[in-house]
Amino acid sequence: MKTALSYLRGLKGRMACGLTLKTVGSLAELFLPLIMAYMIDTVAPRPDSEGALLLWGVVMLAFAVVALAGNIVANRMASKVARDVTERVRNDLFEKTLSLSARKTDEVTVPSLVSRLSSDTYNVHNMIGMIQRLGVRAPILLIGGVVMTFTVEPVLALVLLAVVPVLAAVVLIVSKKGIVLYTSLQKAVDGMVRKVRDDYSGARVIKALSKTEYESRSFEGINETVVARETKAGITMGITNPVMNMFLNLGMTAVILVGAYRVAAGKAMVGEIIAFTSYFTIILNAVISVSRIFVNVSKGSASARRIGEILKTPGLPPKNALPFDASAPYLSFENVTFSYGGAPVLKNISFGIGKGQTLGVIGATGSGKTTLVNLLLRFYEADEGAVRLDGKDVKNYDVKELREKFGVVFQNDFLMAASVRENIDFERGLTDEAIERAAKIAKADGFIAASEEGYDTKLTAQGANFSGGQKQRLLIARALAADPEILVLDDSSSALDYKTDAALRKALSENYPDTTIVMIAQRISSVRFADRILVLENGEAVGFGTDAELMQRSPVYRKIYRSQAGEEVCDAE
Repeated sequence: MKTALSYLRGLKGRMACGLTLKTVGSLAELFLPLIMAYMIDTVAPRPDSEGALLLWGVVMLAFAVVALAGNIVANRMASKVARDVTERVRNDLFEKTLSLSARKTDEVTVPSLVSRLSSDTYNVHNMIGMIQRLGVRAPILLIGGVVMTFTVEPVLALVLLAVVPVLAAVVLIVSKKGIVLYTSLQKAVDGMVRKVRDDYSGARVIKALSKTEYESRSFEGINETVVARETKAGITMGITNPVMNMFLNLGMTAVILVGAYRVAAGKAMVGEIIAFTSYFTIILNAVISVSRIFVNVSKGSASARRIGEILKTPGLPPKNALPFDASAPYLSFENVTFSYGGAPVLKNISFGIGKGQTLGVIGATGSGKTTLVNLLLRFYEADEGAVRLDGKDVKNYDVKELREKFGVVFQNDFLMAASVRENIDFERGLTDEAIERAAKIAKADGFIAASEEGYDTKLTAQGANFSGGQKQRLLIARALAADPEILVLDDSSSALDYKTDAALRKALSENYPDTTIVMIAQRISSVRFADRILVLENGEAVGFGTDAELMQRSPVYRKIYRSQAGEEVCDAE
């Protein structure tokens, strides 16, 4: 909550001005019933009251105009403050989500981050706006109304005042429960966002496997949970208004009875009773406003806490890096062990390659191939051992400096709904020459030129208007366009035919002789020509060497080769 509200610091002047106008307008509103009572009880009975009534009518109108103008201007300023604060919170939150460590993102989950960036910031916006609009006006009208009732009719005010402690207790108890309930509701919304995202991403698969009804029932269950928590929170917070109204109406009933007896006994005047009922109406509206404030503050506080959890999350963990080793290969893993929180995914991995060499990585699904890339780019940090680049532990690199060395094509990469040129450039300000050269080397220039608008051809969402092989070549072109020191291709040729795959490898070796390449693949044909090949099985390195060496020494490598060549492997192997 403190983190979210800290964004108000730069807007103190505008807030002070708005709150001052709101205070003036609210105080002007409080004097209207008092002026009315004076006109009825004092001015009207006079024989020559017409001029005085007109004068006091003008005064009453002036107070009404001040009240109206003050509230309107203050509300506009409050809306602008809430808008500016929310914009800054949303920008900082988005920037923070991009800089979170991969482990923290896994912990929080992407759907939860989306929910915090959308619905939570919306709740904070409403809270800040309402606090400014009603946070001053409602207490002034409530407290001022009670004070004015003592000025008008002290005896009746005591009757009404007896209700106030009960109202305060209701607000405090309900709002305290509301924060807990709205926090629980937002967690349920996170689950719903996760389900929607997964189903929309896999819509084609769901339709192809005729699982539409199953997914609809699954979503219905999640939606019912959200509705149940929303209903519980709504009912709990909804208790406030009826209970407050009940006690206020009971108080009003007592006031009218006592007031009637006092008028009959000549101890109170009609104008005073009318003014008193007007103040009662003001107090009633103020109490309703207070209850609305507490509902929104309950929502906003729960959301602000969730936003604060992300904004206060530290960056990458403290460095525990090993010293520089000049004798280490250009790219090396030294006894690296890593887990995502459970059993180790990589176990005591060690290897090294020189600058400009190509490393092929092959192994079954789940053997830890992509995890190597995650550690190399420092998305995660090794639990044990060290990952070195040019003799330097990657933990000693500035993250931005480290990642600028890489050109990467991930296993599940994405393309923007933008032009081919914009997708290859990726907001890096590259020249057309660099973009077209990269496309040519990636063997993408042919189908780009064949399209009607060439490099200005627009891609639909997720590049659905291009084939799988075409998308992979665009992604490879993106990785090549900035001339990286290290090129990482994580299963990026799976959709390419053998001829295109071979042509791509040849183009890379001819045009990027000094670029170190890490090529992760399922197909052995994609890696067998690499300078060194790392064979992984169940997170362990079961082979490292050239193709010829592994064919002699590694049973696992031979098994992969023969299975992909269509030969039957004997159990003895």
